[in-house]
Amino acid sequence: MQKFLLTAAVALIFLSNAAGQTNKSELQKKREQLKKEIEETESILNQTKKTAKENLGQLSLINRRLDLQGNVIDNITGELKFIETDIYSSQREVNKLSKILDTLKQEYAHSMIYAYKNRSSYDFLSFIFSSSSFNDAIKRVTYLKSYRTYREQQGENIARTQQLLQKRIDELSGNKKKKSNALQEKNNEVNMLEKQQVEKENLLVKLKGRQKELSAQINNKRRQDAKVRGMISEMIKKEIALARRKAEYERKEREKEAYLEAAKNKANAPVTKPGNTVTKANTPVTNAAPKNKPIVIREPRKTESVLVTSDAERVLDASFERNRGSLPWPSDGFILSRYGSNSLPGGVDYNNPGVSIGTAIGASVKAVFDGEVTLVNPMDDKQVVFIKHGKYFTVYSNLSSANVKRGQTVKIGQVIGRSGANDDGQGQVDLIIMKESNNVNPEQWLRRK
Repeated sequence: MQKFLLTAAVALIFLSNAAGQTNKSELQKKREQLKKEIEETESILNQTKKTAKENLGQLSLINRRLDLQGNVIDNITGELKFIETDIYSSQREVNKLSKILDTLKQEYAHSMIYAYKNRSSYDFLSFIFSSSSFNDAIKRVTYLKSYRTYREQQGENIARTQQLLQKRIDELSGNKKKKSNALQEKNNEVNMLEKQQVEKENLLVKLKGRQKELSAQINNKRRQDAKVRGMISEMIKKEIALARRKAEYERKEREKEAYLEAAKNKANAPVTKPGNTVTKANTPVTNAAPKNKPIVIREPRKTESVLVTSDAERVLDASFERNRGSLPWPSDGFILSRYGSNSLPGGVDYNNPGVSIGTAIGASVKAVFDGEVTLVNPMDDKQVVFIKHGKYFTVYSNLSSANVKRGQTVKIGQVIGRSGANDDGQGQVDLIIMKESNNVNPEQWLRRK
């Protein structure tokens, strides 16, 4: 029974430790990924500092680095909780195994005392030969063998328990050391976070000193956004009108086909003459005139949007919707300005109709999904590309050049142009996603970085 309980306790300890190791391993992998992202962000930030003066792109990068740094600290805090749980569990196991070991040693001591008192071979022989029968003697021999085996098992249980106890003591010591190291790492990360906060405050002071310049840049961006929205509105109106003309043309074609089919059927119908009972096909008929059958016009399957006019567009539209949250980014980089309201230094507010992505000047800009180019339009010294995906549109602006033309079919990941520079000298591409004439948040559609 003791052996069974000891085995069960060991199995339970092993399973709980395995689960804890899995969770800690996941945390460590996540922390490594976070630190890698911090290094990449730091590298981009340093490059930006070399090529441009203090700008909103640097502020965005510092904010991203602060978020990542905070996530690292939260990650270490989570690992500390696991370590503390392991320490508590190991301490409980040490206490439990110590009690079990004390009990085993006491029982073994009693057995050894009994064996010492009955150590004479004569006593064992007397115990056997004093049996009342041969069967009784066999039972006594079996008992003595079992007793010897029991004492051996006691010794083995004590040895195993001592080994397991020492292992738990070593684990406890190791977990305490891990806790100390994790606390030190957390303190280092907190100190780094504080330094980054100071860097952010210094940058904010410098940016506030450029408030007039930043306000002028934001006003210029608002004017550009207004131009893009105007282009979008006109382009969608044209696409809707084109879709309706196409639908009307197809409706008339279906009516024409239906009337032609009806006329053909009427021409091939049997002809009856007064007094005749047989047609040219020798088919008996009556003198009654045939009834006119209604003309059946095959209507296409209706869709929820006038912009989706064919089966191919219906498939494309559904595929685009299914890929919500997993679309690739149009260019490598970082977020300069998020969708919707953005509060900038100096109390400047800006409402972004899409998402602004900071990247290298001249970086490749790629289509985020399959579609058809509906418009390539110049805007000041830049280019704007519009791509239709069923009832959805993606709009790419602030391009220094465009590689596609209207009516061209593009594939996901295909280069459609190059990024241009913004007023701060930072490479930038703006992405807007429309559902018919309504803006949607691009960050909810793009793959999470």
